[in-house]
Amino acid sequence: MSSAHTEPPNGQAVHVTTEMQGAAVVLVVAGDIDMVTAPEFEKALLAALRDRPEVLVVDLSAVEFLGSAGLTALVTARQEAGSDTALRVVAESSTTARPLQLTGLDQEIPLYRTREEALTS
Repeated sequence: MSSAHTEPPNGQAVHVTTEMQGAAVVLVVAGDIDMVTAPEFEKALLAALRDRPEVLVVDLSAVEFLGSAGLTALVTARQEAGSDTALRVVAESSTTARPLQLTGLDQEIPLYRTREEALTS
């Protein structure tokens, strides 16, 4: 398990923890994902994809804000995953699910209400 934490001077922060769940890698993300913190989020996504896991679950359950820069990071991860890795997102609240739905990203990246659902699909 590894962890990354970014806290810029304005107090915004994102915390990403990587967990192994069988053949899947789970990124547990907490905090705000905006233009300040999205680069760290994207770095964690790409690092998780480096070893080409069968499944990458991005758990956004503890994310309090998901801005366009965070959506862009997910698009980059989807492109990097290609057909090698199934990318799945846990977005149980409107804070995270709504931006994905409004932009149509939920058509490209499957959304799940729980981590367990994402891992067993």
